Amino acid sequence: MTDTPSLATPDSHRIAALVVAAGKGLRAGGDLPKQFALHQGKPLLRHSIEAFVAWHPGIRLVVVIGEGQQALAEQALEGIEGVELVIGGAERRDSVRLGLLAIAANGGAEKVHIHDAARPHLAVDVLSRLDAALQTSPGAVPVLPVVDSIVRGDDGLMQAAVERSDLWRVQTPQAFHFDAILAAHLAWPDDATATDDSQIARAHGLAVALIEGDEALKKITFAQDFAMTASPPVVFTRTGMGYDVHRLASGEELWLGGIRIEHDRGLVGHSDADVALHAITDALLGAMALGDIGEHFPPSDPQWRGADSAQFLAHAASLVRAKGGEIANIDLTIICEAPKIGPHKAAIQQRIATILGVRGDQVGVKATTTERLGFTGRGEGIAAQAVANVMVTG
Repeated sequence: MTDTPSLATPDSHRIAALVVAAGKGLRAGGDLPKQFALHQGKPLLRHSIEAFVAWHPGIRLVVVIGEGQQALAEQALEGIEGVELVIGGAERRDSVRLGLLAIAANGGAEKVHIHDAARPHLAVDVLSRLDAALQTSPGAVPVLPVVDSIVRGDDGLMQAAVERSDLWRVQTPQAFHFDAILAAHLAWPDDATATDDSQIARAHGLAVALIEGDEALKKITFAQDFAMTASPPVVFTRTGMGYDVHRLASGEELWLGGIRIEHDRGLVGHSDADVALHAITDALLGAMALGDIGEHFPPSDPQWRGADSAQFLAHAASLVRAKGGEIANIDLTIICEAPKIGPHKAAIQQRIATILGVRGDQVGVKATTTERLGFTGRGEGIAAQAVANVMVTG
């Protein structure tokens, strides 16, 4: 097991994250349902969605919301690409079933992670353990041991102690083979109560593996839960810088900032030679002292020949989040005489934000020339430099 996620595998689009966020959250107080209320600077729902994206950039994202909550959900998830919103039902099991049916109606999946939006602090290693357990079991849930003494009581008086060695606290996300958990939900009686999806799976005869959970996956239920520590955490900034250059040549496509730009020449490199994404990748890796892009994606490795540099950037972002960092902002400068970058700045900004899973206003894109001096001034190549600021809680 490793704490750092790998690059998205070829079948990552066959993994779905089904996040249940349809409740009213009345016990948490406030004017908003708790899943849309701010927690540590961002909507509660956004935390777990970002965690799924960090784990597998290509994961399918399905969020089940309540009637009339679409505008709130869209605002909470602004800048995160490809989120499917599904209207839920009266009970949690109804919402999960509707979410599963929506996935099935739109191509299906091989595996699904079902998660409650009220558990915002979702670690990448928990997701990796769940996914590994699905290699040998149709279902898996994260659990924690019961450490306190457990007793039965009656009329306010202690009656008997309960053996706790085989008792576990169950968390989400709960992961399943998709077809198996869909069948289990469809077979569940309408008049029966279900506390979670593992109960429904077990009733359908599915084996459910227990994997190590995480104390940080505490469910936020009451208003006081939004302040999960007695004193505010210490947040500090780590800064990284990146620089890259590639030469221009005829017969090559020009990729800059994750978009293809029409030009008479393109950049030459082992991958797609996107200097902008390479510079940002190095800046993020540098901010977390994780080496440089060449260490993670060696030019000598044939698997990266002609590769989409968005893979490199998404991987760097996932490593940042795996180490507890949050990307605060990116400042990118592209240095060239031609093509003109101005007409493409907005598209580059949005593409980078999408890859990183951040808002558009967290990415700055600038362009400059060298007044026809040097290799960029002579039109021999394009350079890019980037600065990345990462917020880390200490």
